[in-house]
Amino acid sequence: MKVLPGRSYPLGATWDGRGTTFALYSEAATKVELCLFDSPDASHESGRIVLPETTDLVWHAYLPDILPGQVYGYRVHGPYEPKQGHRFTPNKISLDPYAKAVVRETKWADEMFAYRVGDPEGDLSFDDRDNAHLAPLAAVIDDAFTWGSDRWPRTEWSKTVIYELHVRGFSILNPEVPERLRGTYAGLGSEASIDYLRSLGVTAVELLPIHELVHDRHIVERGLKNYWGYNSLSFFAPEHQYASAASPPDVVREFKTMVRNLHAAGIEVILDVVYNHTAEGNQLGPSLSFRGIDNAAYYRLVAEDPRYYMDFTGCGNGLNMVNFRVLQLIMDSLRYWVTSMHVDGFRFDLASTLARELHDVNQLGVFFDVIHQDPVISQAKLIAEPWDVGEGGYRVGNFPLLWSEWNGKYRDAMRRFWKGDEGMVPEFATRFCGSSDLYEWSNRRPHASINFITAHDGFTLNDLVSYNEKHNEANGEGGRDGESNNLSWNCGVEGPTDDPGIQALRAKKQRSMLLTLWLSQGVPMLRAGDEIGHSQRGNNNAYCQDNEISWLNWTLGPAQASLLEFARRVALIFRQEPVFHRRRFFHGKSLRSADTPEITWLAPVGGEMSDDMWNDPKLRCLGIRLYGKRIDIDEHGEEIDGDTMLLLFNADHAVPVAFKLPPADEGQKWELLADSARSEQGPAQHVERLFELAPCSVAVFRSRSIELETDGIET
Repeated sequence: MKVLPGRSYPLGATWDGRGTTFALYSEAATKVELCLFDSPDASHESGRIVLPETTDLVWHAYLPDILPGQVYGYRVHGPYEPKQGHRFTPNKISLDPYAKAVVRETKWADEMFAYRVGDPEGDLSFDDRDNAHLAPLAAVIDDAFTWGSDRWPRTEWSKTVIYELHVRGFSILNPEVPERLRGTYAGLGSEASIDYLRSLGVTAVELLPIHELVHDRHIVERGLKNYWGYNSLSFFAPEHQYASAASPPDVVREFKTMVRNLHAAGIEVILDVVYNHTAEGNQLGPSLSFRGIDNAAYYRLVAEDPRYYMDFTGCGNGLNMVNFRVLQLIMDSLRYWVTSMHVDGFRFDLASTLARELHDVNQLGVFFDVIHQDPVISQAKLIAEPWDVGEGGYRVGNFPLLWSEWNGKYRDAMRRFWKGDEGMVPEFATRFCGSSDLYEWSNRRPHASINFITAHDGFTLNDLVSYNEKHNEANGEGGRDGESNNLSWNCGVEGPTDDPGIQALRAKKQRSMLLTLWLSQGVPMLRAGDEIGHSQRGNNNAYCQDNEISWLNWTLGPAQASLLEFARRVALIFRQEPVFHRRRFFHGKSLRSADTPEITWLAPVGGEMSDDMWNDPKLRCLGIRLYGKRIDIDEHGEEIDGDTMLLLFNADHAVPVAFKLPPADEGQKWELLADSARSEQGPAQHVERLFELAPCSVAVFRSRSIELETDGIET
């Protein structure tokens, strides 16, 4: 086979229409062999080619005869000296870190480890067996795709509604999706799925990790899988198990088709990405890719003892962000997903880890600097999970401009408020209004706060009001996994119940929290299934449950269907009312008129809240009036007007409140749009002065002209 020197960039395997360039970064390697396989099922390579050139620590070659579909891996030669941080294993196949398609799932056996499993010397021993018959392999792809008129929707942050979902779990049980497409990218991009998302007013789906992943050996041996996917092996390849297609090029095309279909419906695609660690774990983990290519270059090692890894994630290792080639790897991955795959944004798992240049979290670290100056990535939606497990890693409110954050303080405050904890009204008000205390000091806007009450990690909304204790027995870890304090409230009975009173109370709590989440300032993020009452049977850490515990059940009973209709009603209120799309924090007065307030806080007895009321730990009820005139100014300088809205909250579990309403706008009346105390909303009605606000409920009113004919809002 003809082998030419080729070039050192781009890294990975790149087909140019005539041949393929292979380029691999390894700083300490002494030789790199490209291994070619005839098929994904081949037990050994059909040929080995030594990469002939090294430029700037990148080994490279150009092979004119290699076409898309070619399966390959690497054998990288160098020292095996774990105490010095070197773990080269030329007897093991290493996956290309830039692989754009992975064609074989990792198969477990002791040969997948560089050391002899069970040897008294542990990872200091050496396993000389070959693993070509087991190792994950890459494939060359043709990146061409007919995007047609596809455009990034670029929905304004102030109008964004995020729906966090798992590609497989979302549609695998949906009878409206064609059977062969269920649980796949094509299933998510199907007409039935898109129609459903649009009915909820979803503007962006946030996909749990879809990078090619590894199912840990200890999980597989328990008969489970790494369902959530926070165990990435390749940062470029879409997980092939989520595709209905079989061939590597078709997997990539299926992902692109899904994105194109969602974009056509105005729905953005945000990827949950895990760049803080890899699937190779600590010193006792397998040798799959980075470890055998150049362990000391790709990973953060303990300076005093480089046998071990710096671990700020609890997953065994951390990528070496100080190394510019590793930083380039991440940036190339991000840019690839935007430019080649057309995704719209990223949610960075344990993002604080990425900012750790040495030990401390550095708010203005190199990672942020590179992101901010990049003309492609800086224009994407950037969301941080603003914490990790290391010292000083909880950084809510401290990420720089351009970044939004999962607001854990919002989650905790809303749970405590609706749980009925005392003294929560002041913080509830702050969080409902966008958490200016966290974000305004750094010139960020309300959209910096990604508001959520539940997420994939923890109880579902249904389970939050149904269980006081986690029930993770199915995980096989003796109940030791998962958070113990989820600020839940089980309405008096643990788990499922036939008591209609408890059922009604739980449903009301769910409606109240959904309504609060959707209409808070900031960006609402809804966990998939919360709108249909999905339960994980009390499991608050279903990371390994690829089964009915996690999959959404689309066979809805009356209670689930009613909750869904309520969610759609609230979604419509959000879409229709500009007052919920504010781009700036409240400052008491209208943008254009000092005589018109933006917001007033109302006491149940009438009038505005007094200082004594704010400081009353027993108070659990308040109202918020959001004025609709001169809400904002659009990009053309035009004033944005809307309706004045009134929201009443009662978090007391037992006591209803006769809430004295303020006067509506001149010549208008208060029109009740939604009441979480009601399972069936019925037609809209006008309310004069008093409204009976039920325990654990929210009511939403709109100020409307008396002359208007109002038949409610369509769902």
